Amino acid sequence: MALAALSACSGEKPDELFQLDNQLTQEEKNRGILTPEILWKFGQVSDPQISPDGSRIVYCVRHYNLSENKGVANLYLISLGGEDVPVKLTDEQGSESNPRWSADGKAIRFISDRSGSAQIWEIKPDDREQEAKQLSDVSDGVKSFEFSPKGNRVLYVKNVQVGKPLTERYPHLPKANVRVISDLMYRHWDTWDNGSYCHIFVSGFAYGTIVGEKDINEGEAWDTPMASDFSISDVCWDAAGRYIYYASKKMVGKEYAVSTNSDIYRYDTETGTAENLTEGNMGYDRHPLISPDGLKLAWLSMATPGYESDKNRLMVLYLETGQVEEVTKDTEEGATTMCWDGNSALYFVSGVNATYQVYRAGIGEGTVAQVTHGAHDYTGVVAQNGVAVGRCMSMSMAPELFLISTTDSISRQITTTNKHIYDNLRFGRVEERWIRTTDGKQMLTWIIFPPNFDPEKKYPALLYCQGGPQSAVSQFWSWRWNMQLLAAQGYIVVAPNRRGVPTFGKAWLTQISGDYGGQNIQDYYSAIDALKTESYVDAAKLGALGASYGGYSVYYLAGTHNNRFKALAAHNGMFNLESMYGATEETFFVNYDMGGPYWDKRPKLIGVYEKSPHKLVQRWTTPILISVGEHDYRVPYTEGLQAFSAAQLQGIPSKLLFFPDETHFVSKPQNAVVWHTELLDWFHTYLQE
Repeated sequence: MALAALSACSGEKPDELFQLDNQLTQEEKNRGILTPEILWKFGQVSDPQISPDGSRIVYCVRHYNLSENKGVANLYLISLGGEDVPVKLTDEQGSESNPRWSADGKAIRFISDRSGSAQIWEIKPDDREQEAKQLSDVSDGVKSFEFSPKGNRVLYVKNVQVGKPLTERYPHLPKANVRVISDLMYRHWDTWDNGSYCHIFVSGFAYGTIVGEKDINEGEAWDTPMASDFSISDVCWDAAGRYIYYASKKMVGKEYAVSTNSDIYRYDTETGTAENLTEGNMGYDRHPLISPDGLKLAWLSMATPGYESDKNRLMVLYLETGQVEEVTKDTEEGATTMCWDGNSALYFVSGVNATYQVYRAGIGEGTVAQVTHGAHDYTGVVAQNGVAVGRCMSMSMAPELFLISTTDSISRQITTTNKHIYDNLRFGRVEERWIRTTDGKQMLTWIIFPPNFDPEKKYPALLYCQGGPQSAVSQFWSWRWNMQLLAAQGYIVVAPNRRGVPTFGKAWLTQISGDYGGQNIQDYYSAIDALKTESYVDAAKLGALGASYGGYSVYYLAGTHNNRFKALAAHNGMFNLESMYGATEETFFVNYDMGGPYWDKRPKLIGVYEKSPHKLVQRWTTPILISVGEHDYRVPYTEGLQAFSAAQLQGIPSKLLFFPDETHFVSKPQNAVVWHTELLDWFHTYLQE
């Protein structure tokens, strides 16, 4: 297998390629524990795609250079069994994504920005002489794409200006800078609505050239694929290449802000018309996927209007008869991702007891069987010719690719992207513990121990508060809330799956809606109170930290913990539920979880808003670190400013980290290292000095 060189249209290459920084220094090897800097040396594995003959996998690995504050993703190729060394197909002239095999398996198409904008490229992995070829030259670039099964057409996603920009409305005022807003929703997640939306385009493809361009969403003032993830999994071709199935929420204004009613549409490329296939369901319908024979359509569907954390039911539509089968009808949990295994079965990922496993469903048979087992999270699965490959991670392993056996439930690791790092680090033990809650339930709590843990010593402990709120504390590996990174600094980490998280059944999940500050907060106390009695925990040195709803939890704990904690840290947390309701963008979220607006004075709603953390600040005494991102529109940064002011004005030791170029997450490498360093220094000051 040879490396195929890549070049831009001009054939010129930059003088210097981007330099990866993924090797440990001798000092880091000698120290042997995970640090914020080392965390950004891990390669991030994603988007595996199996070749048509089922023998090889192409996938992406993103590496970073901390000093340049930048990362690039390259394509790698490995045999299905993982026996050979991965072949690096691309260099660091640009960053690659969205790899897809051609139907004959002779070419790999992908998106690269190496020519100055994101375009579709093609590489022949078995031709050592031929350079990669740029296939598209789309104005403003391509976000994602899929070729039709026959390879004679391609659909791609790009942004289109639908609304009239301010400069066209006021051409005589070219220096004016104002947003004129007359309706919701005027911003989403981290972006203001400027009249530009994602649309699907269709072009022909012949003799290695993309020809023509048709916008199948012309004039539509909403995103397809859907915001805020814009996932290409919301779009697929049918087996014959005539129809395009896609998910979209075709609404504008206030209706868009208060609704989760997206639908699956079938677009006919010959007639130019679209048919709504899920019109009767008023919740989310997403991720359509046609069976290889073109006779069945699978998708994920939520039944409850306005509830973004409802069970994701796996549905199958028999296109010839119109019959609909709910594959996960008899399961407590729904699906997160899925793929076809031939024409009569589906693999999908679902949660169980704070892990995410691969399942296989027989379509038309009513059978669902768990395929994988163990303390790990599968985040996705792909299948081809009876072979399945999943992306798997744990609290002690960044995501890697695994070959999944459906016969003996044994999974075998294919890629070892970060072995050179693990070989030089000591990780702590992760223990599963079930703790009794105040209402007599059993709650799974992960305990992460420091490296070289000595049961004869006493350690400070950190209570981790999960965000979401409907998000499991599963076996995730994170570049933000990394449990091994926290433990490596000498802490016992206590990570409970409190009320409101999935993978423990519907009743456990739904209890939290309308009960912010209620039983879930008591669950946190149950977890930390159980651990602080252990001989190896220093009960006088406890801390708590969390983000989003976890930040809300920290603010609420600050006013109710009765001197349990000596230090706290909250990132982008809800502080004032009334201001949160008025400033967040997805109104359906606060409508469902809080029961409605704060001006509705029904007794149940009054109870929800009375549990707003800002009503408890007079009880605050504990040092608190607060961090916010200016472009967080889900939990606006002013929530953190209010909390910081409350602490400062009461003379409570406090610090504010304000990130002008971050969102709900701190995702830029150098910002992330600063954030982690400040966080760890904060707890070191109050729990270890």
